Amino acid sequence: MRAIPLFLAACLLVVAGCASVGSGAHDPDVLATALANPARSDADRERDGRDHPADVLALANFRPGMTIADIFGGGGYYSEIIAGIVGAKGQVRLINNPSYDGYAKKGLATRLADNRLPNVHYEVSPPDKMALGNATLDGALIVMSYHDLYVNDPSDNWPGIDASQFIDQIVAGLKHGGVLLIVDHQARAGSGKSDSQALHRIEDTYAIADFKAHGLDFISSIPVLRNSGDDHSLNVFNPAIRGKTDRFVHLYRKP
Repeated sequence: MRAIPLFLAACLLVVAGCASVGSGAHDPDVLATALANPARSDADRERDGRDHPADVLALANFRPGMTIADIFGGGGYYSEIIAGIVGAKGQVRLINNPSYDGYAKKGLATRLADNRLPNVHYEVSPPDKMALGNATLDGALIVMSYHDLYVNDPSDNWPGIDASQFIDQIVAGLKHGGVLLIVDHQARAGSGKSDSQALHRIEDTYAIADFKAHGLDFISSIPVLRNSGDDHSLNVFNPAIRGKTDRFVHLYRKP
């Protein structure tokens, strides 16, 4: 058999290595295992039926060893699931601002008690100083809180946020190829961000344009949380629609 030249053998090794990163590195069962963890609470399992985290997180394809930022993650529902995905060699940064911390403090005390999630690091920081650094994150997510960037309501302990600077921090923090997962409540067609304050909704097309303007590529969306019965006229906390809103699920990537 004719010997393969040394330089060609090296090239073949590089190609093989790249193929393994793209296909073999992901365990298709890791998400299912994280969701099936018996340590998860009954309340979280009940929420699974409304929020379909198996489908939502499958879109992001987070993997073991990654560092993921759960931004405005509230009580940490998604952080706990992702902690099971990224494993002991990975890290979840659960980041709230002071307002979200006040809202979520009680639930977080239970979720993080006795270091039960050792790879989840809880941080409270002002929205203009999240300390995400440069190229430190494999991924990030903002679930049903992206619209809050466009809310200014001091009466509800919610000061205005510089949305552009906030998004720039996330983009800078993502590694090249890193992804941003967005889930939020759909607003009326043509309304853009104008329903953010009164209804806590934002338009999906506005989101796409917003993140593209900050240098992210829109990759895909899934319809798993869509609800055609929601006419987008009600505040998302209205009992008639709460937990059943029409929601969009988007994935973006940093080039």
